[in-house]
Amino acid sequence: MKVNKLVWVPALALVLAASSAWADVTIGVSVSATGPAASLGIPEKQTFALLPQTIGGEKVKYIVLDDATDPSTAVKNARKLTGEDKVDAIIGSTATPTSIAILEVAFETKTPQISMAPFAPAADKAPWVFITPQNFNQMAIAIAAHMTANNVKTMGFIGYADPYGQLWLKAMQGAAEARGIKIVATESYQRNDTSVTGQALKLVAANPDAILIAGSGTPAVLPQATLIERGYKGKFYQTHGIANRDFLRVGGKNVEGTIFPVGPMLLAEHLADSHPSKKPALEYVKLYEAAHGVNSRSTFGGHGWDAYLLLNRAVPEALKKAKPGTVEFRVALRDALENVKELPAVHGVFNMSAKDHNGFDGRAAIMAIVENGDWKLLK
Repeated sequence: MKVNKLVWVPALALVLAASSAWADVTIGVSVSATGPAASLGIPEKQTFALLPQTIGGEKVKYIVLDDATDPSTAVKNARKLTGEDKVDAIIGSTATPTSIAILEVAFETKTPQISMAPFAPAADKAPWVFITPQNFNQMAIAIAAHMTANNVKTMGFIGYADPYGQLWLKAMQGAAEARGIKIVATESYQRNDTSVTGQALKLVAANPDAILIAGSGTPAVLPQATLIERGYKGKFYQTHGIANRDFLRVGGKNVEGTIFPVGPMLLAEHLADSHPSKKPALEYVKLYEAAHGVNSRSTFGGHGWDAYLLLNRAVPEALKKAKPGTVEFRVALRDALENVKELPAVHGVFNMSAKDHNGFDGRAAIMAIVENGDWKLLK
């Protein structure tokens, strides 16, 4: 049987071309779209639906899973994403405990992780995780500076009884000590608690000038509402974990006057034109609010967008060294993320290094206040 060379040669060329082409870049995402952190995870999930489907000219596939704010589910998600889906990176998760859980799998499988929740990773695992939210120390310093300027001499603290609250307490202790502010009472609570009366009574009895609540989303309302109910009259501070509309909706009048540090994205329109985050923040806000309505923005969705911006910078560099779907590509991607410099993002400017996988400086924090049911920039 004779083979028609005119047919066979082009066909072979097509096969060779297909075999030499890059595979799609595959990104796994684990968000807390349900559970206690749902008010944070939902805008993150909605943000991933808006992402461009190519990076550096290569097609990108996003696989988005819900971890229900549960560390064991987050681990299952991470194992599915790395084992079955062969992802090149994991973005996740929404909450600190679930992000810490995912890092165990990321480290084991040599898969770069971009966390949308702040935490301090163990030193041996730190090379594999990059963090988009501002770190606790940056925000604690901003709070302490505001307290000093407003004659706060003593403070109380109540935070989650998990790594988020614990790390915030440690950061605030350092920032307060540096400013001569005395912490006179510390309490904790669970994310799904329905009462914190006992903790509130102890805080009220200590009578501090101000109280910092280290929570996030709607569960951060409970301590403040209870303290007001029990007669506390001092200043309230919260963390950047409250910057979503559900906190305002649930908190109502109980959260009026709350002072908190936050990333520049939340009040992007009010930033000076010279602020490097103003342009990318406004671009993201325009895209998100076009899809979900005016004032629907959430800083947590912004953390997801910043994860995309990091990948948008790093993936083209990794593609120069290896094919997606391989260990070599994951290592090259990790290396590229670690070398991102002067990347304006919605929450600050990323300057990564081997010693700093967050990369933000003072430009990543502004001070805001809840006023008339909305956020306002503190001048």
